[in-house]
Amino acid sequence: MKKEILYVDGYNMIGAWPELVKLKNQDKLADARDRLLHELSNYAKYDGIEVKVVFDAQLVPGIQQQYDRYNLTVVFTKEEETADTYIERVVGEENLLIANVYVATSDLAEQWMIFQKGANRKSANELYKDVQRAKKNIELDTRMYNMQGSRRRSALKPEDVDRLKQLYQEMVNQKD
Repeated sequence: MKKEILYVDGYNMIGAWPELVKLKNQDKLADARDRLLHELSNYAKYDGIEVKVVFDAQLVPGIQQQYDRYNLTVVFTKEEETADTYIERVVGEENLLIANVYVATSDLAEQWMIFQKGANRKSANELYKDVQRAKKNIELDTRMYNMQGSRRRSALKPEDVDRLKQLYQEMVNQKD
């Protein structure tokens, strides 16, 4: 089975996701970046996909760097290099035979370049919906796990629980 790699144009998502736009408009760009990384980290872990988030150095000049944070690869491009240019270059270098490569951007010109390189595209809105879906599924899975845990810790045997339910139902019926 091919591994899945998702490249994300970080500032493109910040400019499109409602809660991140709000932070950006409040001049809290660093908070918006951290929130994006946190959300993508949970999504990546839940869906089992490798995520690489790319930020333009234009907004944080002079700090070309790459580091792993939140179990994601985070890249700040070289000064004068856009996230689009970086993504186009590395997607062209990826071995598409061993990986399904996706790129999340709403930039139409970038989407065409990605298609030409053999990768799949995902709009900012599609990724947002995928992240929200994963978030809901994580919440449901957590609730189910917690419910199973509370049942496991019960001092009552299953037949005792059934008997109590039966007695409760009889009491309810008597009131009616």
